[in-house]
Amino acid sequence: MTSLRTLGSSDLEVFPLALGGNVFGWTADRTASFAVLDAYTAAGGNFIDTADTYSSWVEGNEGGESETLIGEWLAERGNRSDILLATKAGAHPEYKGLAPDTIKRAADASLRRLGTDYIDLYYTHFDDPSVPVEEIIGALDELVTAGKVRAIAASNISPERLQESLDFSDREGLARYVALQPHYNLVSRDTYEGRLQELASRSGLAAVPYFALASGFLTGKYRPGTRVKSARSGRVEEYVGSERGDRVLAALDEIAQAHDAEVATVALAWLAAQPTVAAPLASARTVEQLPALLAVADLALTDAELSALTAASA
Repeated sequence: MTSLRTLGSSDLEVFPLALGGNVFGWTADRTASFAVLDAYTAAGGNFIDTADTYSSWVEGNEGGESETLIGEWLAERGNRSDILLATKAGAHPEYKGLAPDTIKRAADASLRRLGTDYIDLYYTHFDDPSVPVEEIIGALDELVTAGKVRAIAASNISPERLQESLDFSDREGLARYVALQPHYNLVSRDTYEGRLQELASRSGLAAVPYFALASGFLTGKYRPGTRVKSARSGRVEEYVGSERGDRVLAALDEIAQAHDAEVATVALAWLAAQPTVAAPLASARTVEQLPALLAVADLALTDAELSALTAASA
């Protein structure tokens, strides 16, 4: 049985792959979404990540479609207590920003859509520099005190604002961030490594990196001269055919062959082995895409392999 990982200083224990819910209600319909959720949990997965804004960018959607589908799945399966549910506030079209009242109203709306009375991990989706950190933490602490949220986390935040937030929580004895969700992968390292990662390490925060597979580039399916039909294919153009992209794919190919593993699994295994990382975040719109993601739980790369990938991605 796969060992669970403790999320920072919290009492939350998570599967080493967080399942992204951004595709639910977007590129995965209700049937496909339920099938992916069933397969993930059947494999021992318990860490499901979504946000109140998913998928407001789709024509005809309002935001909250992913939460609604997850809520319906939880109700049908009757397994809420087995799932660690993460969602985010701050980007829904009706609840933009992190003003205290906005955070609290957004949380209540998420709880209604998810059909639950508590959220295990609640992120600020994007920092809102117009709101003092004292007000943001104060609002989040109220949610924790009310039992609506078990633990709080941050995504897309600067080291300065993160430090201010942690200092305020410590000084006032209020709820404190336990995790970060940074943009981080083999071809995007400077988005986390450095000051933000160092602060997370010093402060005991866990990282749950998003874009863990660089919008699909690190699955190996995007190569020069290859066309892939995907809603995200435009995002990988900067990597395909680039000197670093080619180096990383070559190293991934060699290590994947040595382990008889998928390229995506190796890319996730490198990420899972990095300091502070508790669980990479990846999504699957079909059940067929899941095995390569789930396999990260059982793939341990050697020090030499980790070093080779780090060097290739420099």
